[in-house]
Amino acid sequence: MAYQSLLGHSTLLANLRPLECSAERMKALVYHGPGKKMLEDRPVPVLQAPTDAIVRMTHTTICGSDLHILKGDVPSCIPGRILGHEGVGVVERIGDAVTGFKVGDTVLISCITACGKCEYCRRAMYSHCTTGGWILGNEIDGTQAEFVRIPHADLSLYNAPAKVDLEALVMLSDILPTGFECGVLNGKVAPGSTVVIVGAGPVGLSALLTARFFSPAEIIVVDLDQNRLDVARSLGATQTINGTDGHAVETLMKLTGGRGADTAMDAVGVPASFLSCEEMVAAGGTIANIGVHGVKVDLHLERLWSRNITITTRLVDTSTLPMLLKTVRSGRLNPALLITHHFQLAEMMAAYDTFAHAADTKALKVIVTV
Repeated sequence: MAYQSLLGHSTLLANLRPLECSAERMKALVYHGPGKKMLEDRPVPVLQAPTDAIVRMTHTTICGSDLHILKGDVPSCIPGRILGHEGVGVVERIGDAVTGFKVGDTVLISCITACGKCEYCRRAMYSHCTTGGWILGNEIDGTQAEFVRIPHADLSLYNAPAKVDLEALVMLSDILPTGFECGVLNGKVAPGSTVVIVGAGPVGLSALLTARFFSPAEIIVVDLDQNRLDVARSLGATQTINGTDGHAVETLMKLTGGRGADTAMDAVGVPASFLSCEEMVAAGGTIANIGVHGVKVDLHLERLWSRNITITTRLVDTSTLPMLLKTVRSGRLNPALLITHHFQLAEMMAAYDTFAHAADTKALKVIVTV
């Protein structure tokens, strides 16, 4: 009976109410090919399946992955796509198969869409969901708009905890679970260990914040931007290294007595950052890649083959979101510390310019209020 109801869409309209948007048009940031984007009018999205929800965005942000798209590094994102895969909003419409949410709920949007039923979802590898994964702002229209359609809503949305800052909550859509899952968990951070994080951008700082859950003895952060290194210190880094002199590896080795780091995280995603991790990792250690790599990187097995090194890669699954939500609700984690700038949706082009020129603007995460 449930299967027949799902196919028949017999009650799909029962849970709908008119969208509060004049002429069913909305503002959205649209990708038009490498280096090209525009804030323009687009149709308000509609339900396409009974498992969908339409969310009215209240807050969104810009991710380093959006910059990679604009560089042409993500060929799955085609011109005409609305960008964005992070944010918080209010449920406006739901399909008749959505059971975990109702119209009016304030929700956190996961950057990863998950059906919960396919082989990969059964293994908690939601990033490889056969009908989901990283599709928002990539293969389907995303969150940098007034409204967004969320497929598989029951497993791709989370109720916002009461009395939690919604701006801070946006940081849980992507960067906090990315730093935690791809860096901290994949990197096997352990009590008393030494961790080096190459890259003090939002994801690297998220890895720093969540690495502290496991009480490593040292968390060393490497970057070329002294402002970001100062922020890393304020967030709990025990040492920082400014790599502008070209001697970051040598400095790291001096700090660790020539041993290197048990966990070396690449939170940048360029050849130089990964090569630095290869040189900084200790025997028996783990290189955890977090960055989005758009070009090839040399793997120096001639140096690593005998050193018992583990190399991990991962696309965030957001499987840790329930736990991270609890840490934020309890006050153990404060992702609002990563927010540096605020914009309105009408200022989206300026928001991108600020985020893309972080060295000059001192931007970490920008919050866009819709």
